[in-house]
Amino acid sequence: MELQKRYLSLDVFRGMDVALMIVVNTPGDHDSTFSPLLHAPWNGFTLTDLVFPTFLFLVGISLSFSLKNYESVGTSAVMKKVLKRTALIFLLGYLMYWFPFVEQNEAGEWLMKPIEETRIFGVLQRIALCYGLSAIIIHFIKIRSALIYSAVSLLLYWILMTEFGDGTLTGNAVLKLDAWLVGVNHLYKGEGLPFDPEGFLSTFPAVVNVIAGYCAGIYFKKKGPSYETIARMMMIGAAMIFVALAWDLLFPINKKLWTSSFVMITSGIDLMILAVLIYAIDLRQWKRWTYFFEVFGRNTLFLYLLSEVLAILLDTFSIQNENAHPWIFSNVFEPWAGGYFGSLFFALSFMLLCWAVGYWMDRRKIYVKI
Repeated sequence: MELQKRYLSLDVFRGMDVALMIVVNTPGDHDSTFSPLLHAPWNGFTLTDLVFPTFLFLVGISLSFSLKNYESVGTSAVMKKVLKRTALIFLLGYLMYWFPFVEQNEAGEWLMKPIEETRIFGVLQRIALCYGLSAIIIHFIKIRSALIYSAVSLLLYWILMTEFGDGTLTGNAVLKLDAWLVGVNHLYKGEGLPFDPEGFLSTFPAVVNVIAGYCAGIYFKKKGPSYETIARMMMIGAAMIFVALAWDLLFPINKKLWTSSFVMITSGIDLMILAVLIYAIDLRQWKRWTYFFEVFGRNTLFLYLLSEVLAILLDTFSIQNENAHPWIFSNVFEPWAGGYFGSLFFALSFMLLCWAVGYWMDRRKIYVKI
């Protein structure tokens, strides 16, 4: 039985997250963006900081439905399937950062982008690693031990970050390990210096977001959409948020370092959002508004990848000797909507363009599984 036919709330949750992810990733002008649509500068938490961990939480839910099917064919088949999908998603992420493989120099000549400066880690790469690691952990040590692993992992990460870094942008342990492991030329440069918010070390606490989603999916499958399910998810979610806020006093909530308190608060919020959606969609059958998000939820990774490729193309090519992205914003959206609302409408329009592609695919029953 297909997941979206049984539990529409899960497809809608995925779709809501991808729609928001596209909006926050493609403002018309980053400097004219409403603060909830920006990441916290360092310590702290915004709506935008919830987007990526929610994606990982949903990866875990999907894994709770698919892993049992893998296990029926034996361990070797499970490992082959998991590792193959992990490698594919990681490679797509790497190629996305290298795309379009060429760039213009100051003389206007098109040259190959140097592979020695291509970012190695990133969003899709983190999704790949978290999916692969969590699938292997759950397959071999099962769910109870996976929960113990999660607790130990978050505590150990806290110790490592405290002992080997100072929690600042320039002196944190994530940066130190990445600089040694892959070199500063392969790190993200958007923070004003080489530092990757999807670095190798911070992948390990991110795995816990996937395991949290897996546990939620297993419980949902076992109990089904019921008031007991909703109540328990709300209580556990609230307890996790309380722990996160208490932990924040010692190990601050920080998305870019993916701190342990960040894992707890995002997993807690995701559980509570899932409970609300189960109540609204699966129990009360309020479905008139859901189709828009179903479109995104049925081709999640493909539409996210499409949005990133289109955004890269806008930032690569020019209109009237100006980068296409700011030209469209300043000539189409800003004149009538102003800076902040123009930037928001640009992002919404870009998201709707991606949705239109997803709608066309859904109407033709085209579903791309990556």
